[in-house]
Amino acid sequence: MSDTRVIQSLKRIEGQVKGLQKMVTDERPCEEILVQIMAAKAALDRVTRDLADTHLDACFANTPPDELKDKVARTIQMLCKM
Repeated sequence: MSDTRVIQSLKRIEGQVKGLQKMVTDERPCEEILVQIMAAKAALDRVTRDLADTHLDACFANTPPDELKDKVARTIQMLCKM
């Protein structure tokens, strides 16, 4: 995923979150708000997966070999918390 697509996705998610704020202010039904929260969360998860798929190599490119194992382990641990 290119940086441009990542930014576009994040802007779309930002719009979703602003919409959620308005839904709460407008006292929309909880079910509607929860559906939109799940949609925003799913969109963030997609961006995370796409970013990891396409940018992980770059994240480790300049890591010295003796630090690589620890950095990979920390990254895996972080992704597993999703």
